[in-house]
Amino acid sequence: MSTQTLPKKPSEVWQQIRGGSWRGVTSGVAPGYVQANLAILPQDLAFEFLLFCQRNPKPCPVLEVIEAGNVEPVLTAAGADIRTDIPGYRIYENGVMVDEVESLVPHWRDDLVSFLMGCSFSFETAMIEAGIPLRHQELGRNVAMYITNIPTVPSGRFSGPMVVSMRPIKREQIVRAVQVTSRFPATHGAPVHIGDPAAIGIKDISRPDFGDAVDIYPGEEPVFWACGVTPQAVALNCKPSLMMTHTPGMMFITSQRDADYAVL
Repeated sequence: MSTQTLPKKPSEVWQQIRGGSWRGVTSGVAPGYVQANLAILPQDLAFEFLLFCQRNPKPCPVLEVIEAGNVEPVLTAAGADIRTDIPGYRIYENGVMVDEVESLVPHWRDDLVSFLMGCSFSFETAMIEAGIPLRHQELGRNVAMYITNIPTVPSGRFSGPMVVSMRPIKREQIVRAVQVTSRFPATHGAPVHIGDPAAIGIKDISRPDFGDAVDIYPGEEPVFWACGVTPQAVALNCKPSLMMTHTPGMMFITSQRDADYAVL
């Protein structure tokens, strides 16, 4: 099933994912609704991770924290189940990805705290409305994501490099892209870097660490936004006993409207 045939209401998208009738990258799905990254940790690590997010609001802008053992995001997506309503999940143990699954129900524990963090897919609707094309959407691909040499601010056991997402932008549209995305600080906001990938530690732009590569055409520059996959890079670096996340590019779709998170 293509994204064009998906229902526009988040609750219907959750039902299709939960029922197994649709799986895939969520860029372009349910346009106009905020999408979120997910990180789930044992309760004894939750405060340190919350502090990490507070200290690193660009890659980890917190939308909601779901208390230990609870599975419903009552503030951002009442009626949803965080264990089943995302197209794909990853499970990390001691810094190693041990499984990729379609449901967390068999892995759930009552001591798990869930964090929903804003995703740059949320401002893509505004970019398209501003006349800025998005190549990964046009090609039906996941956005390209890279581990950089930009350090995050440590908190307790959590530290590591920032992950960024990249979109090729025509040079004459870069200022507009910055203006549009700056209005959405809850979903990563303005870019963190424009231009030379090597300046932020990316050795080969054609080989993303997550997602799919796209070509950069003459007259375009790569533009990089902080990315909510950063906690997965942190998990690889800090090796918490357990961290469960979304599969990169497969986000949780909330029932909140993008416009409600925009600033003037």
